[in-house]
Amino acid sequence: MVAARAEFVPEILQSCIQNNAGGAVVISGGFAEIGRRDLQDHLIELARAADFPFIGPNCLGIYAPGRFDTFFLPGERLVRPDAGGVAIVSQSGGVLVDQMVKFAEQGVGLSLAISIGNKALIRELDLLAYLEADPATRVISFYVEGFARNEGRRFVQQAARMSKPVIVLKAGKTAEGSRAVSSHTASLAGDYRVFSEVMAQHGIVEAQDEFEMVSFCEALSCYQTAIRGRVAIISVSGGHGALASDVCIAHGLELPHLSEQTRQLIRQNLSPSVQPIASLENPIDLTGSAVDEDFVAAASGLSLSPEVDAVILLLLPYSPGISMDLGARLSYVISREGKPLVAYVPHQEKYRMLIEGFELNNVPVSSSIEGAVLMVEAIRRCKTC
Repeated sequence: MVAARAEFVPEILQSCIQNNAGGAVVISGGFAEIGRRDLQDHLIELARAADFPFIGPNCLGIYAPGRFDTFFLPGERLVRPDAGGVAIVSQSGGVLVDQMVKFAEQGVGLSLAISIGNKALIRELDLLAYLEADPATRVISFYVEGFARNEGRRFVQQAARMSKPVIVLKAGKTAEGSRAVSSHTASLAGDYRVFSEVMAQHGIVEAQDEFEMVSFCEALSCYQTAIRGRVAIISVSGGHGALASDVCIAHGLELPHLSEQTRQLIRQNLSPSVQPIASLENPIDLTGSAVDEDFVAAASGLSLSPEVDAVILLLLPYSPGISMDLGARLSYVISREGKPLVAYVPHQEKYRMLIEGFELNNVPVSSSIEGAVLMVEAIRRCKTC
């Protein structure tokens, strides 16, 4: 780990090479991002001549949960996610740290987090190849500010060949953003519209903001099965069902009409008090009188329904008939048919057992209705699924 004034870094790097170090993280700033490309090029020449890999400069480096941490950020300040299946590579250390906090809040585990800064030597293409072979990584995500000339094309082509989902959050969408990118890491932002369209054509999932990034990563770490995008919604609140319906339609998802056979199968297994009052259109409204068995009945019926690809469950734990075991029970029911189930549960400590029941059984849980819909959207858009 090299953290010294920029002018001293080449000598330090040369010393590392001479002493047979395996590689380096150059945290120091003061290189191409402020116009000192000559100094950065000198680092590249030294490293390439010696086949010596380094991350940076102008970066935070590497965080591998439970194994390695070059961030130098105190534990009382930074919330570090647990180990998991998502790798995130970021040109910005600040964006990376902020995403790590959001991942921890949402319960998304990391296999690796890498801040590459100016990416003088090790770049996105190198890390795509490394993470493709990493058995701990199921989903690969990038915060990208820009590429060298023609590098964006090669990135998309390589990502399209991956066997793992690739998610990209791109900065520099506007002229103002492009100028900010150039002054931050000396990258070429390029034509965002073209880059976005090419990613979509190749099945690379683009997140529009950091909120989408978290939802997409969580969903694709749990599900990698192709779906068409026909969604059924289960709720105990008609209002929540209506809100979720609007968000689904806004994202191009379908809300199919449930067949009479599916509705009859669900209704015959509902509890006697809920049978006459539940609405079994899509979205399904089990009402505030629902108990665990009613959710199981609805999920079981939808898991067998040929008109549905995925199920969104809007769970309001304040309903008195819901137990903290429901997450584990529903996860088991829906997994038998292999359909994706995504849950919305308010993220409160008192609901932790309910949330963990889902997550321990590989069902993603969002703290918002829109987040739950975005999870289904990610599965629909992912080429590798």
